[in-house]
Amino acid sequence: MVRPRTAAALAAGTLLLSTPAWLPRSVVALRMKVFAKVNGDEGITFPNATAGADRFQELYGHPAANGRSEGAVLSDLFWYWLAPGADVHQEHLEAGPRYDEVARCTLAFLAGSSDHLYARAAAHTAAVLDTVATGRVTLVRLRDLMMPVWAEFFHELVFDRPCPAHVRRLIVDNAEDVVNGLKCTRPRHLGRRDRLTRHLLRRLSAGDTTRRPLPACLTPLQQAYYLQGTFFNTAVVQLSEAMAHLLLALAQHPDVQRRVAGHPDDDRYLSHVIDETFRRYPLFGVAHRITTDDIALDGPPTIPAGSVLCFSYPDYHAYGYQDPDVFDPERWEHTSARNAHHIPFGVAANRPCPAWRLAPLIMRAATRETLSRFVLDSSVSHTRSIPHRAPCLLIRRDSGLPRRQRSAPRGALWTRDRFEDVGRSIAQLGFGTWMVLDARRTRPAARHFASHDGQGRPPDRSAPPTDGDPHDDRHHVPHDDPHDDPHDDADNAVRSATGTPTDISTGTGTEPGTGTAPPAPTRTCPHTGRTP
Repeated sequence: MVRPRTAAALAAGTLLLSTPAWLPRSVVALRMKVFAKVNGDEGITFPNATAGADRFQELYGHPAANGRSEGAVLSDLFWYWLAPGADVHQEHLEAGPRYDEVARCTLAFLAGSSDHLYARAAAHTAAVLDTVATGRVTLVRLRDLMMPVWAEFFHELVFDRPCPAHVRRLIVDNAEDVVNGLKCTRPRHLGRRDRLTRHLLRRLSAGDTTRRPLPACLTPLQQAYYLQGTFFNTAVVQLSEAMAHLLLALAQHPDVQRRVAGHPDDDRYLSHVIDETFRRYPLFGVAHRITTDDIALDGPPTIPAGSVLCFSYPDYHAYGYQDPDVFDPERWEHTSARNAHHIPFGVAANRPCPAWRLAPLIMRAATRETLSRFVLDSSVSHTRSIPHRAPCLLIRRDSGLPRRQRSAPRGALWTRDRFEDVGRSIAQLGFGTWMVLDARRTRPAARHFASHDGQGRPPDRSAPPTDGDPHDDRHHVPHDDPHDDPHDDADNAVRSATGTPTDISTGTGTEPGTGTAPPAPTRTCPHTGRTP
């Protein structure tokens, strides 16, 4: 007969060992409920029962679905995560002359010879791989592996010179802090981001030149924020996440990996693999827009001006496919990405990602460079958010390690991932709740639009755009640190969370001379039953 104390101990042990199977899912569900409670029932999510996937792009590309930040609670949260300088980030600029100049500048930086850009991406990938993965088998987190690659690549793209080691550390530290905040795995640390801002501002103030002219409509501090937000935040983070998804998918589908590695010149098949990766694991989760006028489509009820539209990429990418949850690059042999429910870089009619041509090109270069050296293997979970940063084994191709000898490390990797998921999910609940509440308290986007017009000007239109208030993280002005040596790797060490396209119409922005939004008529939305 089992004693009560023994039975209790066995029950407690069983419960503890079973936590990876149920606790993370429960905590994620709780986190979503907390976020929804804090943010309120604000948005209309598409596709839905009244406007399905067949109307998704029509609605997304509608001329009146062109507001992004002003008037949405979600904007405060995204600005909070992307601080400092979120209001001069291209993703959040209002439509108008300033946006036009910044967008032209970004496209100019991203332009170049395909052969040259491919070669530079391959060279930076090779340099990082040769430094990091030196053993027969190396355990890495793929997102961490890729960040130095894109830090070096985009530094060279911006400044037209190699990236020094201490600057690479600044860029990686900044990008890691932003994406960890977005994933709610760690709280944000503005001081860590300030180090990169100070470095960029020092270089610009000293007359350091970039490969292309910077937007003249921005102040020097805003130019530093522009470079930091557009290239050393969004570009580095998104490419690192994209490569982590792609390489992890290859690691978990050995037949696909063998075909890509065995036929490195087969651009068509590798493009299919990339398309399927973006379909299955879209970089954008939900993109939100604010309607600047009524939207009347044939069939669905009219959507009134001032409504917040939430476009779900994962839901849209799951419509119209056989076995949508299966990773199957072969489906693209008979399906055109242009005609499918597939918009990895947004829609052309509503400010698509400016790197939509560049990203697949340099991803192919980095993938081939990696597979020419290593066989990839991983037994971890693979979700769109990859909060674990994609743990993976890199096995040298010349090591001769057969698959049967990988069982032990694969098992250890699987076990570690499941138990890490328990602690990580609890941390995400705590950090996420705290950051959502803090964003609601500080209201960075709402405060900005209460005191600036669509071009970043205060109510006095003759006054120049401001560099910000040191107590306001919309422009968290970096202060010089007497102990901050830009050439000291130790000083630049870690100190410690989509790019979706935006377009906010100036037609319904602030009223001239007031800096406040014009009152909107009170009407009830037929989709939500609420007043926008």
